[in-house]
Amino acid sequence: MALDMTPEQREIGKANFQRMVGEHGLTRRDFMKGLLAASAVLPVSAAVYYGYGRLPGKPVKTGLIGAGDEGGVLVGEHNPDYLDFVAFSDLRPSNQERIFKGEPTGPRKGFERVYGKEARKKIKLHQDYKELLADKEIEAVVIALPLHLHAPVAIDAMKAGKHVLCEKLMAWNITQCKEMIKVADETKRILSIGHQRHYSLLYAQAMELLNAGELGDVKYIRALWHRNNARPELDGGKPIKDPRTGQIVYHDSWRPPIKDVDREALEGRIRQHGYKSMEELVRWRLYNRTGGGLMAELGSHQLDACSIFLGKVHPLAVSGVGGKFFYHDDREADDNVFVTFEFPGKNYAHDKNDIVVVTYSSISTNDFESYGECVMGTQGTMVVQSEQTVMLYPGVANARSVSMTVSNAGGGKPAIDTSASAPPVDTSKALAVGQAALGAGPVSRGYREEMEHFAYCIRMWDQGMTEKDRPLPRCHGRVAMADAIVALTSNQAMHKRQRIEFKPEWFEAASKEVPDADNRPETLA
Repeated sequence: MALDMTPEQREIGKANFQRMVGEHGLTRRDFMKGLLAASAVLPVSAAVYYGYGRLPGKPVKTGLIGAGDEGGVLVGEHNPDYLDFVAFSDLRPSNQERIFKGEPTGPRKGFERVYGKEARKKIKLHQDYKELLADKEIEAVVIALPLHLHAPVAIDAMKAGKHVLCEKLMAWNITQCKEMIKVADETKRILSIGHQRHYSLLYAQAMELLNAGELGDVKYIRALWHRNNARPELDGGKPIKDPRTGQIVYHDSWRPPIKDVDREALEGRIRQHGYKSMEELVRWRLYNRTGGGLMAELGSHQLDACSIFLGKVHPLAVSGVGGKFFYHDDREADDNVFVTFEFPGKNYAHDKNDIVVVTYSSISTNDFESYGECVMGTQGTMVVQSEQTVMLYPGVANARSVSMTVSNAGGGKPAIDTSASAPPVDTSKALAVGQAALGAGPVSRGYREEMEHFAYCIRMWDQGMTEKDRPLPRCHGRVAMADAIVALTSNQAMHKRQRIEFKPEWFEAASKEVPDADNRPETLA
């Protein structure tokens, strides 16, 4: 991301970041005190940073509703010392099998790898999620369903007395978001939404540096998520065509094959389950009735991160261009989106020209830059790449670290020159601190921590705390609704080719004002 940097240049950026983390972030007095106090009873982890420890009481008895791709990730990443899955629900036989077996590599470990060979006896399958909700043993549910089902199933769950952790995007429209918040308040149930960056220690460290002023005044953020789904599936070197439509079949993660076992089980009664076709069930991200497109599925992550970087402020306006610029199949979702946001700067209340520009692109036809965020300030630049790496490049005004400059190297390509603006830096201490906090191996993306904290909040609520003292998940309903407003208003701006200004009332849970009042769920004919 950002530039075609060499491995050496990337290492310089990483070393700069770790040095600054050591000065401003993880060596904070209060955090280090927490590490020392907890070291005898709790492994060093993001849990201490986010203010929770070992779970008081038994693990929370939990049901999983939706055992597809995201459900598999959540099962694979959860800590059974906090959440104890005892039941699940999913329509598709292929998902019912995969959620137990998992996958050989990657985050979808499956119930059997988490709970052992007794998993199939321990965890009960309910064909109808309402049967799962009727189980008095279950205290909470994790919902990982297609977007259009988030609100109705979460509302049913809370009314049945269950606490809810629901995958993002919060809901299909903003009216549904506000109804979810209302029901959570009325039933006094916890409603957490799975924007996991709120629990990423990597992003927390990045925020420490922003708050310490290491980048100066941030005026621009460039965020993106680029993928290449434009490669044809081949048979003998020739592109495969769909026998039904005659269209070329592309290697598209949003258009997975429909397995024979699922067709055999559901084809004749798919409408009974609320879907128009097997295609809509399996490929729900492609259709307006069931999904929210690239901004809901991918853009909401990046804009959530940008909002965090800017102090969780709401944007002022959005404009953009999006469409089906490549595919010519039956999909309704855009395959490429390009959006520009105007956010208020830190002095906006006194100076209306103090604007931070945030651009976002999600394209389906080229994966050159992968995904992440590039935060540009008056004193430096910070690149957060793929939720795994942060690179820091101070500007000339900051002479404490190694800096980088861009020069014209010829050949049509920029080159980055590195120069030491200070004596050589010993980053070993900062690196050790960072590794201790982040743990060995891949950096946690926050899934595990969001589920642990969800369980912790439930157990703390069980102790009879007053309402004002009860802990809340970091991404509760009111926080997540703002992310939904940003994503879904972006869709409107692109489709209407308009610049849309955000209204404060949209972000008020008690207000009936919403940006998408004319966007109502479509029912089956």
